[in-house]
Amino acid sequence: MSHPSASRVPAWLQPLLWPVIALVVLLLFNLWFTEGFARIEIKDGHLYGSVVDVLKQASRVMLVSLGMTLIIATGGVDLSVGAVIAIAGSVAAQLLVQAHAGLAAAILSTLGVCLGLGMWNGALVAWCGVQPIVATLILMVAGRGVAQLLTDGQIVTVERAGFTFIAGGYFFGLPFPVTLVVLALLFTAVLTRKTAMGLFIESVGNNETASYFAGVNARAVKIFAYAFCGFCAGAAGLVEASTIKAADANNAGLYLELDAILAVVIGGTALTGGRFNLLGSLVGALIIQTLTTTILTRGVPVQYTLVVKAVVVLAVCLLQSEPFRAGFMRGRSA
Repeated sequence: MSHPSASRVPAWLQPLLWPVIALVVLLLFNLWFTEGFARIEIKDGHLYGSVVDVLKQASRVMLVSLGMTLIIATGGVDLSVGAVIAIAGSVAAQLLVQAHAGLAAAILSTLGVCLGLGMWNGALVAWCGVQPIVATLILMVAGRGVAQLLTDGQIVTVERAGFTFIAGGYFFGLPFPVTLVVLALLFTAVLTRKTAMGLFIESVGNNETASYFAGVNARAVKIFAYAFCGFCAGAAGLVEASTIKAADANNAGLYLELDAILAVVIGGTALTGGRFNLLGSLVGALIIQTLTTTILTRGVPVQYTLVVKAVVVLAVCLLQSEPFRAGFMRGRSA
C-alpha cells in the first residue's frame, strides 16, 4: 500500500520521490546551519561554491554508479570497481611518466584496460558461472596488488597540464568532472532507453530463464554490463588521479565500491535485479556526498562519521520501502 502523496506523483518520478526528499532535506539543513553553503561565486567565468564542490566531489561515485546500476539490474554486483580505479591511475601514470605517451593515447589505453577488466569479470560470471560477488572479489583483491606492482608501491606524480584538466578544468563554467558525468548519463540513457539493451538488462535481472526462452543472450548482456562498469570505473580513476596529480595504488578508490552500491540502492534499483533508475543512482550519489560534506562541516567526531552516515542511509532506504511505510502508518493510526 503506497502513501497517498505518492499516488499524485507521476509514475516515472515515483522511484525518485524519497531520494529527492532526502537530498532536499540535507541541502536545507546545510543552508540553515552551514554558513556560506549557498554562496556561489563566478570568477573568470567559472562557478565556485560549496554546492559546486559537492557536485565535483560526487563525480567519481556518480560515474561508477552508472555502470553499477546496469550490473545490479542484471542481478549481479561488482566489488572490484575500487581496484579498477587504482589500476586506471597506475596505468595512466606509467604511460604518461615512464613511457612518455601522448595524453590521448594514455587515456584511451587506460579506458581500454579497464574495459577489459570489466569483460574479465563478466566472463567469469556469464561463461564460468562464478557468483558475481566471488568473481569480482577476486579482482578486488588482485587488482589493487596489480596497481601496486605497476607503481612499485610508490606514489607516482603526474605533471601534465592536459591530465590535470580532467579534474581541475572547467567547461561552460562547471568543473569538467561534472561535464563528464552529464555526458556519461546521456550516453547511458540513450544506450539503455533508446535501444533494446535496457529491456534486455531488465529481463535478465527479472527472470534469466524466461529471457533465454524469449531469445535474449543473457551471457552477452552480462558481459556488456560488467564491461561498461569497468569503463565507468576507469573514467572515475582518471578523475581521481587527476585530482591528486598522482597515482596512489594504495588508497585510490578505497571503499568506493560500497558508496556506489549504496547510491544505486538508494536510487531505487533493487539488488534482486530488474528495473533500474539511472537518475536515481545519481541522486543517491549526491546524497552520500552531501551527507559526507555535512558531517565534515558540522565537526562530527571522526569516530562517529561512519555511524551517522549509516543511520541516514538506512533511514532513506526504509522510507523507500512500501511495507515499512505501511506498517509505520498502521502503527500511528492504532
